[in-house]
Amino acid sequence: MKLSLLPLALGGLTIGITEFVMMGLLPDIAHDLNISIPQAGHLISAYALGVVIGAPLLVIAGRNFPPKKMLLAMAIMLTVFNALSIIAPGYNLLFASRFLSGLPHGAFFGVGAVVASRLADAGKEARSIAIMFSGLTIANVVGVPLGTYIGHNYSWRYTFVVVTIIGLITVITLLLLMPKLESKRIDSIKTQLQFFTKVDAWLIIFIVAIGTGGLFCWISYIAPLLTEISGFSAENVPYILILAGLGMVVGNFVGGRLADRFSPATTVLSVLLIMATNLLAVYLFSGNQIISLILVFVTGALSFAVVAPVQMLIIQAAKGSEMIASASLQASFNTGNALGAFLGGLPLVMGYSYASPNLVGVAMALTGSVTTLVLISRNRKAAQLKTA
Repeated sequence: MKLSLLPLALGGLTIGITEFVMMGLLPDIAHDLNISIPQAGHLISAYALGVVIGAPLLVIAGRNFPPKKMLLAMAIMLTVFNALSIIAPGYNLLFASRFLSGLPHGAFFGVGAVVASRLADAGKEARSIAIMFSGLTIANVVGVPLGTYIGHNYSWRYTFVVVTIIGLITVITLLLLMPKLESKRIDSIKTQLQFFTKVDAWLIIFIVAIGTGGLFCWISYIAPLLTEISGFSAENVPYILILAGLGMVVGNFVGGRLADRFSPATTVLSVLLIMATNLLAVYLFSGNQIISLILVFVTGALSFAVVAPVQMLIIQAAKGSEMIASASLQASFNTGNALGAFLGGLPLVMGYSYASPNLVGVAMALTGSVTTLVLISRNRKAAQLKTA
């Protein structure tokens, strides 16, 4: 691995813990601030809202700055706003700090994906992007369980102390290891926003928001699935989630290699089709504990196997607007998160089992697959017109 990619991976680690550790800390925060758990859950929504708003706005605001300065600004924002969570005296300031922490999320990954592809050797662009997102997967294997343990046994505020320290290390490594890349100066916002006038751009955004939403149908309700359907004790759930995290690590690198070897669109289509089949298997076979554990690992792997290919796909479709396109993709992932959790919860409201959200996930993954086929067909027709 090139050392210049290490700051991007550390940034991914910081963002990963910041985003996902809140799920495990909700009871502790609710008790400490004397609020209900559903009210504490709004802290998760605040972060997601920050991602959706910050991704395009910050990239547009910094469109003419060199990539290194942009990444430094995002890393400093992330570190400062996480530090604000440490000292937040009540719910309102904590809500604000969570929203502010979400603002640099999409912009960091958006700029970082473009930088990673520029730093990569020829033909290894997707693998370099996968290295950046490896920090996100490591967060789910080590950072989130560790942060949850610290929050349960000491204080949730100490968890944010750890995140802030990792953020500071990210800033230092960016200063020392990230080369100074020239910015591709863009004189007008209109040039950046031209990306959103392309049909292919909206197809890719839809693929991410709907197709990957299938996975969020699974992970949003994985705890009751494991306890009520698979029959595991609640104490074993955190360890099983580590297994899902290990799958994410493997899937992230496999997806990067596949996207370099085959076309990104073909890789995305293949992963989404396998995802639909896998989620159907989760619905049918989660009653068997051994099969359930295997499916946890495989589903975790599929959840990140699609990340690098879809990043390459949108960069290729956004000539001249790569950074805002890549940042918008992060907003699309968060949209998929919200849609998957909401739509996956509908059958539960109707009284169906905790395995039923996975059937919604199958439908969403298949919808993403069909949309990917439309995109591939459009690309083939465009290539034929060029050669004609």
